[in-house]
Amino acid sequence: MIRAFLHSVAAKTAVVAIVFFAVPLLLYQQFQDVDQEKRQLLLRSLENQGQVIGEALRPQLQDYDGDALRGIGQALQRLGGVDGLKIKLLLRPASADDPSGFYYIASAPSVSSDYLEEERAELVETGVFEKLQDTCAGNRPLAVRYRNPAGEEEVLTSVTPVKTDAGCWAVITSHSTDAALGAAIGQPYWQTPEVQAAFVIYVIMAVLVILLFVAIWRALRRFARAARTIRVQGISEAGPQFSQINQVPELEGVAVEFDRMVSTLRNAAHAIRHAAEDNAHAFKTPIATIAQSIEPLRRAAGDNTRAQRSIELIERSLDRLDALVAASRRMDEATAELMEAPRERIDLPQFVGATLDGYTDQAAAKGVQLDRRLANRVEVLASEDMLETVLENLLDNAIDFSPQGGRIEVSVGRQQADAVLSVTDAGPGVEPDRIQQIFERYVSSRAEHSQNGAGGNGAGRQGREAAGGAPRTAEQEDAESARIAQSPTAGSQHFGIGLWLVRRNVEAMGGEVTAENASPNGLRITARLPLST
Repeated sequence: MIRAFLHSVAAKTAVVAIVFFAVPLLLYQQFQDVDQEKRQLLLRSLENQGQVIGEALRPQLQDYDGDALRGIGQALQRLGGVDGLKIKLLLRPASADDPSGFYYIASAPSVSSDYLEEERAELVETGVFEKLQDTCAGNRPLAVRYRNPAGEEEVLTSVTPVKTDAGCWAVITSHSTDAALGAAIGQPYWQTPEVQAAFVIYVIMAVLVILLFVAIWRALRRFARAARTIRVQGISEAGPQFSQINQVPELEGVAVEFDRMVSTLRNAAHAIRHAAEDNAHAFKTPIATIAQSIEPLRRAAGDNTRAQRSIELIERSLDRLDALVAASRRMDEATAELMEAPRERIDLPQFVGATLDGYTDQAAAKGVQLDRRLANRVEVLASEDMLETVLENLLDNAIDFSPQGGRIEVSVGRQQADAVLSVTDAGPGVEPDRIQQIFERYVSSRAEHSQNGAGGNGAGRQGREAAGGAPRTAEQEDAESARIAQSPTAGSQHFGIGLWLVRRNVEAMGGEVTAENASPNGLRITARLPLST
């Protein structure tokens, strides 16, 4: 069962889905570590950039006299405005009482004083001045995102302190997030454009692969429904065509072969049925000719007792041959019916009850009582003709073997997912070593039963055994003829095909049939059929 599951399309789809989920989880940490190293290198580069800018401004910052900072605006404009770089220059005077009391001096690109005041407040909120409050020393790489007063998102990349006599200067560099530099830092790794683009591509690829497996699985399911329809409705020419319901081009060849197989089965069923009719007609003609020729022989035999008994033996053999031809035709038609018989929902207890009503007179004539134990509403998916053949053969078999005054119990019930039909007679049963053989063709226990006085065709079998030995004398032949004439079932014809038909039909409907000796006597035959769903 495990091996079958591993080879199924559903299992492979599940494995592919697991792989598509597992691979990103396994690779994410590796890529994140690499990205972290890249960010550290980038931040160090930006720190150096800020330090270079700070050192470039140091001479001018040293000359600050408290009134004016000549040329600082031009210097910032010259250093900034490249690749989205923005420079902010702030000062905390040496006489300031507040360690975080930094004031905007200039910026590049240049903005209004109101803008600078708002931005200063925003920068204080980010905490970029915390380490500069006391020492005013140490370059500091940043990766802080914030929204400026213009509503645009920026990434603070470095803060470089410059200590002078005038106070603590802070040179802050930032980049717009629209630039590639700003997009690469200051946000979680999974939010980076590269990762999101790769994720979208990966999801699309995963969906396409899974949809491919799902399409194959759905095509196979459609094939299964079509096959079930054929099994239920028969292989008529109006049935579904696999090539018409297939939507996967790669399965077109499979669908065509399925259609050819169904067509071959349909043609085979027709051929079997026609062959059965032709064979029966071919055999009936010589049988009728022999039967017409017996009457002149009877008149010619006159009072010759031995000749008359031989003629009677020929007549009975003709009857048996005629019945054998009919039985052979019946078997061929049953084989064809297995291929073509449509299935439908049948209430098994109701069907069995109606059939038993038709056997009331036959059972009464034999002096046999029919007992019913039928559950309510047990539905099976079956063919009425096939089910009728099963039930009639079981009842005929039970009535023939039950002695006068015996009881036959017919029950219908449920056991798990099966409907159970059981017929128990009151006959002598079957030898334990032969109980598995009674469902084979041309195997019957009626011969042995007839020797016990309950009917059968044992005389014919003994005659065949004698014919296979030494030549018989005239007296032995006379005794043979007399025994046949006196046989209580000399006119009945049994060829051991009834239970064979039962097994064939039950198995064709998806069930199984078993036999067991009942207690204290009798034979119980049980047929199990799947419940309709």
